[in-house]
Amino acid sequence: MRSATAKLCFGVLAAALLGGSALAQDIKIGAVFDQTGPFAGGGSKAAALGTKILIDIINEKGGVEGHKIVPIFADAQSKIDVAINEAERLINEQKVDILTGFYSSAQCVPVAAKVDAAKAFLWMPVCVSTAVVKDRNLKYVFRPTIHSDQYGDASCSFVAENAKQLGKDKKDIKVAIIHEDGPYGVGVGGAAEIRCKELGMQVVHKEAYSATTSDLSAMVGKLRRAQPDVIIHAGYNPDITLFLRQAKDAGLKFHALIGEGAGYSQIDKLSETFGNDVNYLLDVDPAPAQVLDPKKLAPGLGDLIAEMVKRYKAEAGATEVPPHTSMGFNNHWILLTDVLPRAIKKYGGWDAEALRKAALDADIPIGGTMQGYGVKFAGSGPMAGQNERSIAVVMQFQNGKTEVVWPPQIKSADPVFPLPKGHAYAK
Repeated sequence: MRSATAKLCFGVLAAALLGGSALAQDIKIGAVFDQTGPFAGGGSKAAALGTKILIDIINEKGGVEGHKIVPIFADAQSKIDVAINEAERLINEQKVDILTGFYSSAQCVPVAAKVDAAKAFLWMPVCVSTAVVKDRNLKYVFRPTIHSDQYGDASCSFVAENAKQLGKDKKDIKVAIIHEDGPYGVGVGGAAEIRCKELGMQVVHKEAYSATTSDLSAMVGKLRRAQPDVIIHAGYNPDITLFLRQAKDAGLKFHALIGEGAGYSQIDKLSETFGNDVNYLLDVDPAPAQVLDPKKLAPGLGDLIAEMVKRYKAEAGATEVPPHTSMGFNNHWILLTDVLPRAIKKYGGWDAEALRKAALDADIPIGGTMQGYGVKFAGSGPMAGQNERSIAVVMQFQNGKTEVVWPPQIKSADPVFPLPKGHAYAK
């Protein structure tokens, strides 16, 4: 009895003398992304790699408050049921401390409810449907990235502000909205319809389709008859490829095509298939960190962005770094350098309640993250858990380079609008 007591006292004393480092524990993060299936090429693999690179950098610098971050990556296989099963496995069997990832909003909607009910902490760096958090009163679910209402607002605001370049008043501009029929597409498509009509533009066609469809020719025919000036498209990867191919074959013409993130942000993959045909297409998403002016960001972020770009290109063998890389990298940087350290130092650990309180304390100003936005989570109300300082931008692929063309305050280039004569889709 005396021997056991002596050992216990010695352990406590040693921990006190070493500032607690003797009791340092690894922090396990379960990261569920789509490494296979159609979502993989739509941005999920890029987000997963961005996440890995950030965790590597954090561990190289000593971890978080002396704790090593141990990531456990799982493949959702672009399937909702697999995503749910992997989330439950990581929480119940692997005993992860934090759950993150989930590219598709169709995965995030059910996963968020299950994780919150289990009183586990969920961090959502990628999926965007407003329905993931709206009116759900989730307590342990936080999303630092933008939501689908912001996509619709950015798309329609960009068109309205540049209407004169089409030689038209905005009330005479015809807009068509097409989207996949999951939570992501429905959320973005609905938001775009509301916002474009609010701004006085004509929505001449709106249609949903299955992301797994093998034929969009009937929809393309309807678009030809509607003759829109601008097409707004929320899709993933195979369906975008199918649409662009069938649109070209049918001779569909327009002044501009605005993609809503997802597959449209993977411009390197689209370029492999369509070459110059994707030049001057537009895309809405959080900004790729590398296209922003580092002088307008917090000190030190420019160097971190450069390191992200260098490592991503080396590991992916890529020349273009898509926005989803920054979404994985930047949003986990927020988690591991702001939220988690506060949970440990202020709230005594990294259980779900400590992480929840630490997340609600986050107060990063605009320009304080690598994607340009700030961080302040709604603690209550219809959008509880959503970052209220997130920002969507409109980008354009211009001659081999992604440029930010809206909003004007942070643009890196002027938009080419409408499509120039001679372009495969130019009206």
